[in-house]
Amino acid sequence: MDIIKQLELYRLENRITQVDLAKDLKVAFSTVSRWLNGKNTPNKIQQYHIEKFLAERLGSFAPTMGCRAF
Repeated sequence: MDIIKQLELYRLENRITQVDLAKDLKVAFSTVSRWLNGKNTPNKIQQYHIEKFLAERLGSFAPTMGCRAF
């Protein structure tokens, strides 16, 4: 599932406003709004933090960005 769809599903299931979600992710409300409306996509760093955020709340963390440990 797409990371933004997961984020929106988490938000809806937990009855969290976009404003509160933005605060939790430490980004502007307008950023979250643009992601959820498909006008923008998160960059790699933002995607990493979204995945980490969801993992902390849903239980597992496996980055999908293709990061490799050195």
